[in-house]
Amino acid sequence: MITRLAISGYRSLRDIRVTLGALNVVTGANGSGKSSLYRALKLLADIAQGRIIQSLAAEGGLQSTLWAGPEAFSRAMKAGAQPVQGVVRKNPISLKLGFSGEDYGYAIDLGLPQDSIFSNDPAIKVESLWTGERLGRANEFAIRKGPYVRIRDSNGEWRKAFQQLAQFDSMMTHCSDPREALELLLLRERMRDWRFYDHLRTDRDAPSRKPQVGTYTPIMASDGSDLAAAVETIRGIGAGDDMDAAVADAFPGARVVVTGADGYLEVEMRQHGLLRPLKASELSDGTLRYLLLVAALLSPRPPTLMILNEPETSLHPDLLPPLARLIAQASKRSQVIVVSHAQTLVAALGAADDSSEIVLEKDLGETVVRDGEPPNWTWPSR
Repeated sequence: MITRLAISGYRSLRDIRVTLGALNVVTGANGSGKSSLYRALKLLADIAQGRIIQSLAAEGGLQSTLWAGPEAFSRAMKAGAQPVQGVVRKNPISLKLGFSGEDYGYAIDLGLPQDSIFSNDPAIKVESLWTGERLGRANEFAIRKGPYVRIRDSNGEWRKAFQQLAQFDSMMTHCSDPREALELLLLRERMRDWRFYDHLRTDRDAPSRKPQVGTYTPIMASDGSDLAAAVETIRGIGAGDDMDAAVADAFPGARVVVTGADGYLEVEMRQHGLLRPLKASELSDGTLRYLLLVAALLSPRPPTLMILNEPETSLHPDLLPPLARLIAQASKRSQVIVVSHAQTLVAALGAADDSSEIVLEKDLGETVVRDGEPPNWTWPSR
């Protein structure tokens, strides 16, 4: 489980450090930085997929994603006695992302490229992998500086693993080896298992409203296109009672079934008082979205980390307490981060066991955590 998250230089996140638990609720007013925190988590996951450079390019390149304010605020600036203005820079321009848990920690430092025709692409300057929650001299076992990668062997001796690693390639993807760098491999696979649900489509042309080819689906797609197969898989592995309970909690007397013809599967909802079931194409946006969340949260292959971004979208307020109970149940199998500004959902999740509320605010354009004591954190040096 991730216990510490650190982000520096990314959009409004000039320097933020957060303590995480089993169930985490990130909330705050519009523009407080919730989306930036969510995107930063996706960027971390993209490192393990080898897509960090492409993901930043899709956001407009490194220059478009960097913190736009001064490197630091003086006391006079914070007190309003002096206008906010640029100061003499002491450190190199960088975007830093990192996390740690009781077992492993990882951090990456991205900066401006050198001798590249793609000036908007960041260069990976430093990467570090260590044991435990905080980086120190004795617990680091993989370090990348520029093109050079060193890995500590079982005897505690450093060896050169790479000498010409391209500035756009991560050691996470290019140096993972089951014999020489097992820890890198294990952490990479764990990060690849992180699951994000943000764009669950419920529009008229959403794939989940139409029959889809049925196949074993322990993990529902991020857009919910294989909803019927995911529901059938949940029932097939013996968790149908959990599915029925989650649906009945939100829609008393209702039950979701999957029908099929010629290898295609389709979701239907049977409701008390109706003479026929309603097909997915007939369901309201809110009802369909709730079913998508049920299928995601009851996954037969729970991830190490699941992130839900504004799951309350399209849901009637009456559905938020059942959703909170479903999320709380899922947090017993996976670490969960929920980004939301729906106070009903936030309050319901806050009442759950082992839940942590992270309230974000803006101060001079910078995202800060309200009443938050930042955990100790050390960035690897360039």
